[in-house]
Amino acid sequence: MAIPQNKAELLEAINASYDRLARDLATIPEHLADEASLDGHAKGTLMSVRDLVSYLVGWNELVLKWHAGRTAGAAVDFPETGFKWSELGRLAQKFYGDYRSLAFPELLQRLGEAKARIVALVESLGDGELYGAPWYEKYTLGRMTQFNTSSPYANARGRLHRWKKAKGLD
Repeated sequence: MAIPQNKAELLEAINASYDRLARDLATIPEHLADEASLDGHAKGTLMSVRDLVSYLVGWNELVLKWHAGRTAGAAVDFPETGFKWSELGRLAQKFYGDYRSLAFPELLQRLGEAKARIVALVESLGDGELYGAPWYEKYTLGRMTQFNTSSPYANARGRLHRWKKAKGLD
């Protein structure tokens, strides 16, 4: 899919990639959700489907946090307070732990809710607010949103397909 250049394209990318991912996640047997057998977000590590979904929830909720902070006039720590862009593997581990207490169906629901909140946010903004000016360094708010929604949804779907094939679940 091409990189979204406006609000309509961003909404289409988020919704289409999420819908495909959600269909795939709905086919995961719950008893396999905690098995650490997917390639992890940090080189040489393994993660579970639960971890993969936690990662997505974490990034989606960060997008919302970033926007809320900016709207309130607060300084925003990118990517997250206490983390540098060079520490995304460590941030992924934090996300895995953040949502560990949720049952897998609840985690899927939380992802759906975070995605819906992002869609509502994007719908509330105009093309100028999303793509008219840099929002973080050289990136627009639309691009930062896409980096942390539709792109990782598509990446997660590819990981799930490879995992399901290896497990004989296709």
